[in-house]
Amino acid sequence: MGNTLYIIRNVLKRWTFVVPLLALATLGLAWGRQLPGVVVVLVALLLAGAVLAAVHHAEVIAHRVGEPFGSLVLAVAVTVIEVALIVSLMVSGGDQTASLARDTVFAAVMITCNGIVGLSLLTGTLRRRVAVFNAEGSGGALATVATLSTLSLALPTFTTSARGPAFSPAQLGFAAVVSLALYGLFVLTQTVRHRDYFLPVTPEGAEQAPAEHAPKPETSTAMASLGLLLTALVAVVGLAKVESPVIEAAVSSAGLPQAVVGVVIALLVLLPETIAAVRAARRDQVQISLNLALGSAMASIGLTIPAIAVASIWLEGPLLLGLGATHLVLLGLTFVVTTLTVVPGRATLLQSGVHLVLFAAFLFLAISP
Repeated sequence: MGNTLYIIRNVLKRWTFVVPLLALATLGLAWGRQLPGVVVVLVALLLAGAVLAAVHHAEVIAHRVGEPFGSLVLAVAVTVIEVALIVSLMVSGGDQTASLARDTVFAAVMITCNGIVGLSLLTGTLRRRVAVFNAEGSGGALATVATLSTLSLALPTFTTSARGPAFSPAQLGFAAVVSLALYGLFVLTQTVRHRDYFLPVTPEGAEQAPAEHAPKPETSTAMASLGLLLTALVAVVGLAKVESPVIEAAVSSAGLPQAVVGVVIALLVLLPETIAAVRAARRDQVQISLNLALGSAMASIGLTIPAIAVASIWLEGPLLLGLGATHLVLLGLTFVVTTLTVVPGRATLLQSGVHLVLFAAFLFLAISP
């Protein structure tokens, strides 16, 4: 009995190792099947556990490689798996998924630039009254997100080469190339040429010294965390897809627009970044929070558009990318407000409230367009 309790305690202590593997195994068993109610609840619990495990392993990697590489690892890992999910759904969904990429990317931009930024600033300002970050790095990231969003989501509404809010093949190819080029240029800027622009700063504006009380994990530990991070993220996205029929049924029975399904799934997929960003803000590292938010938005566009451009070679049916009038207004207002937030390099409770109100407006208009 004593040995059994000892084993159970050890397993519970290492739940961040066990849960991703258990979630992945459950995904393999549940994929493509009709699930009873009890199993749906179990899948939801494992999904939540996989999200928390992903955040833990991302923080281990970030502590090993330092910033801004740690933020980049989580943002890119989540986005790559999310893009794979989008493409697979578009391949199997036909005309019903014509606007899936647009809806998902737009939801990611609104969630990151308003939801995650708002929560991070709220956490930071409640702790220190004023949240401090590096305006040069955050401003460059925001400019890249705004350019990618406008080229990929706004322009298709106004171009005339193809019918509807869509790009012609040549225009889609151009958008894909410039999206990859801009994202690659940003990564080079963030990690090599101007890495100091993306490091946390003190209230006086100086670069924040790394914490000395927590030694860096060993390389073997970091590599194990990298593998478990990818495992957890695959499980998060896959289990979100498994849960999507239940979400679709609930949305349909409630009489809500079908686009709400994409918003809910995007919220689930972006949970790791949200939790990691809020934790960073609690440690007075708002710059890391902004790195996660803006980096995730940028990666979502910069990787999704090239992926669907390649997939469009064999995809049948239209590919709708252009936003409607309501979403264009929200997108434009988001970038104006975020610019005013970022430029001073300091934010108060007011700025966090403005971003959270915009996020609430996005959710409300998704439910009641």
